[in-house]
Amino acid sequence: MAIERIAIVGAGAWGTALANAIARAGRQVTLLNRNRESADAMARTRVSPRLPCTRIADGVSLGAVGPDALAGQEAVLLVVPAQALRTVARNLAPMLVGNVTVIACAKGIERGTHKFMTQVIAECLPDAQPAILSGPSFAEEVARGLPAAVTLATNEEALGAALSHAFGSATFRPYHSTDVRGAEIGGAAKNVLAIGAGIVSGRGLGASAAAALTTRGFAELFRFGRALGARPETLTGLSGLGDLILTCSSTQSRNFSLGIALGRGQTLHEASTAAGLAEGAFTAAALVELATQLGMEMPVATAVAAILDGTLAIDQAIEALMTRPFRAEG
Repeated sequence: MAIERIAIVGAGAWGTALANAIARAGRQVTLLNRNRESADAMARTRVSPRLPCTRIADGVSLGAVGPDALAGQEAVLLVVPAQALRTVARNLAPMLVGNVTVIACAKGIERGTHKFMTQVIAECLPDAQPAILSGPSFAEEVARGLPAAVTLATNEEALGAALSHAFGSATFRPYHSTDVRGAEIGGAAKNVLAIGAGIVSGRGLGASAAAALTTRGFAELFRFGRALGARPETLTGLSGLGDLILTCSSTQSRNFSLGIALGRGQTLHEASTAAGLAEGAFTAAALVELATQLGMEMPVATAVAAILDGTLAIDQAIEALMTRPFRAEG
């Protein structure tokens, strides 16, 4: 199974980075902007405003989403925010013909429905083959060709292997998996935990507190994933623990940066303006609600969600976490 023609819907930083990475693998890549005016500007400059320091590779075709934009494409990557994915998928439905693979590149849980991204794709595009791409990767580094490894999960082993071969190069290594839910859980939950790690950093609570929050946060992520059938090796792999480590330790992460700003006393509006779109801010409530439905406790994620919705002050949240009853580690 050879996959050669690939479209990327969403020409922000991550969409542009993936376009460059897949073009390096020798595939025919089309990068589509959802706005015609922005698409024309990018075609002239070969630069995305969201990634101004990196030129779009010459092998990438640029255009706007339109009636014929997806004709003949064998795989489509949706690189749009998690909460916008349903609307975008619905709009693309008339443009997709046949059994096309549609790969979500957003890390989140849909608010209200508590659906994961491949579930949204399956609902909106019933003829498509849903997949998820997730893992520890920053757009600027991937766009520049620095080494990165990610997880590419789909329900069919052969399809996952074909996609990994199509996308992979000497600097971009996708590991394929059939644990779709596990890959999605890691990406969604780690964004929420990264906000918590940022709050710890912004509050100046020290490296010990940061290590404790990240470790206990991962324990929550792991329990949550197992409750939904995720495999341990996925949760401890690139899309789980790997992405958590990256996102909880670098200001390149919007979620971590949002947390730092909150920890320093900024309002959520001020912090969001400075950090940019942080998926974890929208996923936190959905994650906690889903955990509650499963009868699970997620103290760190719950504290982050309460801080974000304004029902708990940061110092109160820290005190609540530190005064929980003593128990065995696990």
